[in-house]
Amino acid sequence: MPRPSLGYGMRHVALYVRDLAACEQFYVELLGMQVEWRPDDANVYLSSGGDNLALHQAGDLPGDEAAQRLDHIGFFLESAEDVDDWFHWLQENAVPMRTQPRTHRDGARSFYCHDPDGTLVQMIHHPPLCAWEEDKLR
Repeated sequence: MPRPSLGYGMRHVALYVRDLAACEQFYVELLGMQVEWRPDDANVYLSSGGDNLALHQAGDLPGDEAAQRLDHIGFFLESAEDVDDWFHWLQENAVPMRTQPRTHRDGARSFYCHDPDGTLVQMIHHPPLCAWEEDKLR
């Protein structure tokens, strides 16, 4: 049997967060995601269209961020200019930055910031993936 297709790829991430309200505000108010579903006071599901981010109120998590197994999550942007626009927007809103925007050897452009819970978030324009998305829409 041949390997089945991954279909639409990875479109869902679930995070345990210490401060659910602050993280929801970050992803909704600053990044523009929409609340898709709130089953109860300890869980909220967000979307920017073709994805799903679940935020779950954490109980006791280790205080050391290095103990977190997730490296980062990323949002794909349509253009390299969008990367710079997002950097300035988030900086103006006092979001802690980890890096400045830079162009990588493969032509991608990105930067990293932290959400209110310390999760590393990458804003990235990756030309091959954007071309793939555009082809899928045709």
